[in-house]
Amino acid sequence: MVEVRLWNQEIADWRFAMERGGDCAPLTLRAVGQDHALVVNLGEDATAETARRAAAKAVRAVRELGAQSLLLDVTGIKRALGGEGLAAAAQGAELACYQQESWKKQEDKPFTLYIAGTEGLDAEAVLRRTGVVTRAVLRARDMTNRPVNMLTPALMAKTIAKAAEKVGVEVEVLRKKQTRALGMGAYHAVGDSAAHSPRLIVLRWKGGREEDAPAVLVGKGVCFDTGGYNLKSGAGLKTMRSDMAGAAAVYAVVLALAENKVPVNVTAVIPAVENRISPESMVPGDVVRSMSGKTIQINNTDAEGRLILADAITYAIEKENAARVVDIATLTGACANTLGHLTAGLVSNNDAFCNDLLNAAARTGEQYWRFPTFPEYHKMIESPVADLSNQSNDGCGAITAGLFLGAFAEDVPWIHMDIAGTAWTDRARREYQTVGATGAGVTTLYQLCADLADKG
Repeated sequence: MVEVRLWNQEIADWRFAMERGGDCAPLTLRAVGQDHALVVNLGEDATAETARRAAAKAVRAVRELGAQSLLLDVTGIKRALGGEGLAAAAQGAELACYQQESWKKQEDKPFTLYIAGTEGLDAEAVLRRTGVVTRAVLRARDMTNRPVNMLTPALMAKTIAKAAEKVGVEVEVLRKKQTRALGMGAYHAVGDSAAHSPRLIVLRWKGGREEDAPAVLVGKGVCFDTGGYNLKSGAGLKTMRSDMAGAAAVYAVVLALAENKVPVNVTAVIPAVENRISPESMVPGDVVRSMSGKTIQINNTDAEGRLILADAITYAIEKENAARVVDIATLTGACANTLGHLTAGLVSNNDAFCNDLLNAAARTGEQYWRFPTFPEYHKMIESPVADLSNQSNDGCGAITAGLFLGAFAEDVPWIHMDIAGTAWTDRARREYQTVGATGAGVTTLYQLCADLADKG
């Protein structure tokens, strides 16, 4: 674990390895350990993301040397970037200390981060708010990294409900009988394939005005994805516990909004299922009826995420009265192949809303790219026997998957976030990442919701 504390001259057990002295050069970060010192020049065009990465790099460097504490002098960052720079540096440092849950005996190595050079800022308030968001990222990482046998749909619902109730978030968990009664045939086409029955998890943070309809965040919650009868390869199966990273993200965001008491109404809808193989599993050629009434031809059982999201989006609009919808999902390998592991894809039906998300991302350091949605792409998900096909008939897999979901959003402002390439990493591509789950989408969705609150 890591503890973040403001530097206090009364801390008696600290010994400087060098004196701070004088003015820091613009955009310089000093990292001081008891036996080592590191000075990082961030360059002339540094941003909050630069500060985030630099602080993470400093922490990783001193921890590799065995240090258990570090003093970050953020005077230069504060001067150039203000509170945003302080927040980013603290966040990067804390994220870099993340360790996965483990079920083997190992020594716990606590780490203390002291921060100096914050004069003129309400540093305690900045660190308190930022710490909540940072812990949300870590919460999402923890859930996504968890082994499948410890995160069935029922266990996911139990974990989420317990955490949500502690911070004043309303929780509702719908079981199979209730979702069948709602006509959620696309959701059940996937969820009925497993012995572990599905759960539809709904979280409601009511921080805004009572009359304001909520923004709804829909997170893909496939706790494990075999691909169904379109079975994945052995290599492909290894990381399929991460196919619920979207669910982990929206859960973490709503809890963070509640902890920081952000004055906005936000609901999360999480369709939690497993995509397994059984006598009840869907097979290619099946036709299912969604909650919206639209019929779907199943051309690939491994295109299951869009099925559960389709019904969850309809639920968000019809039952939660969504003013706007964002869905986030590890949806397509095509997106990862196109944009790699540092940029996620977007599809949207609303320019203004999509720009809001891109502006939020610019403040968090996450990278997104909006895909085009030309009319010709819509023809690629047509079916001769149903309203839609769950697989493109002519490529463009990332775009057509998004357009499939857009058919269920209809006229409600909507954004689809495909984090298939960014939710999991086999190596740290940013200094504040660790191998495994990254917590993709958490900071951007939190910032988007906070911005909505500011707009009133």
